[in-house]
Amino acid sequence: MKKRILLPIIAVAIFFTTTAFKNDFFEIAKQIEIFTTLYKELNMNYVDETTPSQLMDKAIKGMLADLDPYTVYWNEQQVEDARINNSGVYTGIGASARTEKDKIIIIEPYKDYPADKAGLKAGDELIKIDNVAIADFENDAGELLKGAPGSTVQVTYLRQGKTNTATITRDAVDVNAVPYYKLMDDNIGYIVLSKFNHKTTKETKAALEDLKSQGADKLILDLRGNPGGLLNEAINIVNLFVPKGEVITTTKSAVEKYNKTYRTRNDPVDTEIPLVVLINGRSASASEIVSGGLQDLDRAVVVGARSFGKGLVQRPKKLTYGTQLKVTISRYYTPSGRCIQALDYWNRDENGDPIRVDAKEYNSFKTKGGRTVYDGGGILPDIELETAEFSPIITALLKDQAIFDYATKYYYNHTHDSWENFEVTDADFQDFMKFLKQQGFEYETETEEALEEALRKAENDDLKDDIQGSYKQLMASLDTAKEKRILEEKVKIKSLLSDEILKRYFYRDGLYDYQTTHNPEILEAVSVLKDSNRYSKILK
Repeated sequence: MKKRILLPIIAVAIFFTTTAFKNDFFEIAKQIEIFTTLYKELNMNYVDETTPSQLMDKAIKGMLADLDPYTVYWNEQQVEDARINNSGVYTGIGASARTEKDKIIIIEPYKDYPADKAGLKAGDELIKIDNVAIADFENDAGELLKGAPGSTVQVTYLRQGKTNTATITRDAVDVNAVPYYKLMDDNIGYIVLSKFNHKTTKETKAALEDLKSQGADKLILDLRGNPGGLLNEAINIVNLFVPKGEVITTTKSAVEKYNKTYRTRNDPVDTEIPLVVLINGRSASASEIVSGGLQDLDRAVVVGARSFGKGLVQRPKKLTYGTQLKVTISRYYTPSGRCIQALDYWNRDENGDPIRVDAKEYNSFKTKGGRTVYDGGGILPDIELETAEFSPIITALLKDQAIFDYATKYYYNHTHDSWENFEVTDADFQDFMKFLKQQGFEYETETEEALEEALRKAENDDLKDDIQGSYKQLMASLDTAKEKRILEEKVKIKSLLSDEILKRYFYRDGLYDYQTTHNPEILEAVSVLKDSNRYSKILK
């Protein structure tokens, strides 16, 4: 017998605010009533049995899909995951992983944590957790790895085509906001800041004070790849280097109560130490507040590539049954008035994609000392380095996991005892090129997309047969051009391969040790700090 689902009467409370769009009580109530009756009739009458929770989940996602990608619905588990992520402490196996349909791939086992102690390596493919086959598990299989401290979980995994098992004893895992810091030559302190959680300011301040006690009189703050996090932590990080009372960011919204100005509130640690901030295309949100604030206050030289451009502020709003709506409430602006946001999700192109502002339309602003800076999305470094940029081919290689997969292959075919003499050779690069062909790596350029669309239109116009030959020649030329482009990115690709491979042998500490003497962005930062005239000239 077909299951019937009857919805309870929904009481809708609409609270009036000063904004016009929320005053239309009748329209809101009307739309909710339409949805309620449709939802009930669909469940009562559809030919096949439906699952109310799945229908509602899809309805919610559909409603939010045309907004920005940061306005999302969180179920109870996602709410808990967000809390853990911000706290910096959780109980688990101590590894970053990627969940796919039928497996969980270990991305990085953290040194001396449970997964590492159990012998798991990057590239291992978990196919079974205890007695549950991941391919048969409908929900997030990663949840099966969680449990109380001291409890055990048995995993079955594939490594280089062989099936293995391991028993992992779960434990508390500390996610450090500052995974590494070091005093380099010439009394230059180097701090890696990887995320903005509740421990960020405490850890960064401790690292800074320790480096100063060791004699550091210059500093590099590395925000590359930092996706952001808590706003207050970003304000406090800038506050380590600037006086109390400075405006770091403002937020502007259609809702007046969300219009706020955020100032530093504490005594700084050091307002004079020469400072370089490293950023790239994966430095986002709170990272951009820090780098943009320090740049606009002429407190630091920013080196690298334009940051991601995520200038939308979200706030979690509690819903019923432990769920939440993380909703975009405002936009960030730097002290000079620049908007950080790169993509306009409210004005889209003919394909429905968000619009990026053309460089010709960037607006100029003035830093505290009168330097000219520009908006256009993200933070543009004072010193741009090509090595820090992610070109389309680099992005495709990373997205396709080609760098990661080759590093796995490399690890099981080479031995290394020290990072100091490590090098990805030209022979290794050629082997990587062969690996790409063996794996069938492909990426589609915008040019190819446009040509394919033109061919489809030609077919509609009965012209396809006439241009088919020319089309094939163009596509062959594009393939040649793409291969040439990969060769042109050889230096960047070798650097990315080095980073991924080094983690396999020497964990993150070894990677960072290597980068402090080999990475071009760090070397440029060192060069700027060692040249006081150049440093001062950039900030004037």
